[in-house]
Amino acid sequence: MLSKAAGQAARQTIRSRSSPSALRIATGTIATTSIISATIYINTENGLGLKRELDFWSSVTPVVWDYWWNCFSSSPKVQLQKALLKINNYAVEQPPPSPQTEQDEKKERQILLDQLHERNAPKIYNVMIQLGGLYIKLGQVLSVTALPIPEKYREYFRTLQSNVPNHEDWVTVVKPTLERELGAPLEDIFESINEIPCGAASIGQAHKATLKCDDARGEVIVKVQYPNAKWQVPADIECVGQFLQLCVWFGLVDESASKLSYEEFARQFLSELDYTNEMKNLKAVYESSLDPNAPYMKQRVVLPQVFEELCTDQVITMSYLPGRKFEEETKRQLSLLGIDTKKSFRSIVKESSGNNVVNAERKDEVAISSPSQTLALSTKQPARMWKAKLTSIMRNVVSVDFLFSVVRLSRRIALLSQSATVKWIQLASSLSIVPVGWKTWADERQNDILQSMTLDWTEDAVHTLLDVHGYQILNQGLFSNDSFQHFPAFHLNIVHTTVPVLTCLSCILSFHQPGNILVDFPTEAGKKATIGLIDYGQCKQLTPDERVKIARLILSIAEKESDEEIATKFRTLGIKTKNDSTRFLADFGRLMFGRFESKHLDHSWHKELHKEDRVLYFPKELSMVYRTALLLRGLAMSLQYNPSVGELWRDHALEAIRKHG
Repeated sequence: MLSKAAGQAARQTIRSRSSPSALRIATGTIATTSIISATIYINTENGLGLKRELDFWSSVTPVVWDYWWNCFSSSPKVQLQKALLKINNYAVEQPPPSPQTEQDEKKERQILLDQLHERNAPKIYNVMIQLGGLYIKLGQVLSVTALPIPEKYREYFRTLQSNVPNHEDWVTVVKPTLERELGAPLEDIFESINEIPCGAASIGQAHKATLKCDDARGEVIVKVQYPNAKWQVPADIECVGQFLQLCVWFGLVDESASKLSYEEFARQFLSELDYTNEMKNLKAVYESSLDPNAPYMKQRVVLPQVFEELCTDQVITMSYLPGRKFEEETKRQLSLLGIDTKKSFRSIVKESSGNNVVNAERKDEVAISSPSQTLALSTKQPARMWKAKLTSIMRNVVSVDFLFSVVRLSRRIALLSQSATVKWIQLASSLSIVPVGWKTWADERQNDILQSMTLDWTEDAVHTLLDVHGYQILNQGLFSNDSFQHFPAFHLNIVHTTVPVLTCLSCILSFHQPGNILVDFPTEAGKKATIGLIDYGQCKQLTPDERVKIARLILSIAEKESDEEIATKFRTLGIKTKNDSTRFLADFGRLMFGRFESKHLDHSWHKELHKEDRVLYFPKELSMVYRTALLLRGLAMSLQYNPSVGELWRDHALEAIRKHG
């Protein structure tokens, strides 16, 4: 009995002593397993993406808190300030607030916001620099967008357009990626490859290379995707979506517009990751360019040939196209027209096309636009009303085409006179009868004079781009839709508000500077320049039925048909408006694909159109076509040309109807 009790006591002692040890061992095992699992997860793509999102929010949350705490009505600080102000007003028996008092309150709030912008703009800028990738691209877009970005933020974002480390290291990142994807050392494939990229973006970069001597294909461009892009881009897109939801919650942006913007933003950037699809698009467009009946050969437009055996899901190898970026050449042409090219493309388009319209949101203002100046006239200043009337009369008398032709003619005369002066100075300098400074000035201007001989090239280039894109859209049904970020928000802007159309033109052009278009001028006189089209990462494919419906609408506008006929073809595409107004649909259609008219510079015209009706649903297939046309027309107008997209696409529309209708 005693031994039995002793045994039970011994077992109880062992259990009491072993339980803590077992618990410690179990706890340690679980903790160790958790740490190992967490370490493994952090090094997976999902884990790295989560860490990147945490890095973003850990940096952005203090900024969000600063704005909320200091200026939002739900903030305890703001509520306390309002309560104290009410108590003070009751104690002093203050009269009801006057308009002047309300104006003072607005000024005080603006001062507070300016202080917040001053404090937080550099913080957001540093976040973009540190995270890089998509955030750099987003900052570049925001620096030139027509959206109401605070100027302090815009100043910082503008610096992201240049002087930003925008490419990965060759030795540690790019070369290993290329050799892993191509399955061989680079020296076995290429005779040479430039380690400095000829172009870089948020998800990849491109290098110029030369294939082995026994390969007759010669120079190529090798486009490589960053290894981290597969998980970085989705993580960044997720952060942008969450931040946008926060802005909706704060009441800073419209929920429906932000949803459309985000969906398009996410779709387009995710599509850029699909190099296999980009290779297929490029191959299809290249093969179509070999058709002698297509406009490519006639217009001297070339596309790179893709080499499938040197392509993977992270690498695309294509033939090299010589030439300068169309963007750079366009800026040079704009400078020859006397336009300040240091400004953003948005400002260039607005100013060069005579659109200096002030956004007169206040009811007591009348905004008018003039080719030379901007006037914001208050109804309390009747002495100036005659200027508004005179501007309105001139707008109805003088066409946009006439204004553009005057600008170009005056610039041509100036260039010719300068050319004559340069030649006279150079001739006189040989006789040593002019100062040395004059000779230096003439030598500096000589190159500009020679380049000015290509001034007529711009009109031909714009028509060529419109012709080729019209063919791609209406006949081939496959066209590039690259670099048009945030278009849905822009689209809602044009159809739901009263923003003048050229502001919208500048808005869409600011999202896409024509860097994916190359121009190569011939060395022989009298020959046409060659235009190269590159980068087909984001493409839209239209069905034959969609092409026919769009072609009928474009043809109706080109043939200047009645309001009823244009509206009917518009409705066939599936557009829905609140009042189903025939006049609204017809005017909107002409605004999209017709020639830009003087009345479109009138703010009141857009205001009346907005009162007439508003768009509830706009077909996606048409919006893709519309923004491509809008980009090209905006580019044309910045160069002082006013083309009718409908008229230039008329033959392609007829061919599409003949083939598929």
